[in-house]
Amino acid sequence: MDWRSDCCVVIPCLNEALAIRDLVSRVQSHFSHILVVDDGSTDGTGAFAQAAGARVLRHDHPQGKGSALVHGWTTARQQGFTWAMTMDGDGQHAPEDLPAFLQCAEQTGARLIVGNRMTHPAGMPWLRRQVNRWMSRQLSRLAGCELPDTQNGFRLMHLDSWTNLTTTAGHFEIESEILWRFARAGHPIRFIPVRVIYERERSKIHPLRDTLRWLRWYRDACGESRTRSR
Repeated sequence: MDWRSDCCVVIPCLNEALAIRDLVSRVQSHFSHILVVDDGSTDGTGAFAQAAGARVLRHDHPQGKGSALVHGWTTARQQGFTWAMTMDGDGQHAPEDLPAFLQCAEQTGARLIVGNRMTHPAGMPWLRRQVNRWMSRQLSRLAGCELPDTQNGFRLMHLDSWTNLTTTAGHFEIESEILWRFARAGHPIRFIPVRVIYERERSKIHPLRDTLRWLRWYRDACGESRTRSR
């Protein structure tokens, strides 16, 4: 597998001017094609990413992380890429972990490889750690398999496998939906340990609004599961 030509890195961003230039520069040592989806930033994020060597897709107004990811994945597939590597633009994902994703895909044949911070989560804020564990337990029950870090956006995804699935989430619940859809379709999923980095990063998650969105998505997913099992 020629990962440099077959894989595109997709980075959704909202106001990440402080981190994006360094992130793009460091990722370039592993991949040739980097696609930054600037989801309505007002701080010059897109310009910094482009100056660092990324191709930039621009949303005039914020549409949500899920919408930004779908835009990036769709564009990558249209350009002929087989895989998409997804990273957050705030610097909490270490480019040094990237080779482990590629090695896992080659060795296991998995179609979705997800970074797992929960093996050694000490650097993760306490509340986020507890919420992640709770959501991961709920989603694992729904999917019928162990999913230890369902909220991590650090992932390698096979684009043709994704294209044949139906996804509707437009915001942060996209991470849960992708895992659930891949599991239901029978696509192999693997988790690999990744480091925990929380420094200058400030979460874009709105605790109340995004929790309610996730609960609505989870309710609908449970309903869909019950309907299909009848």
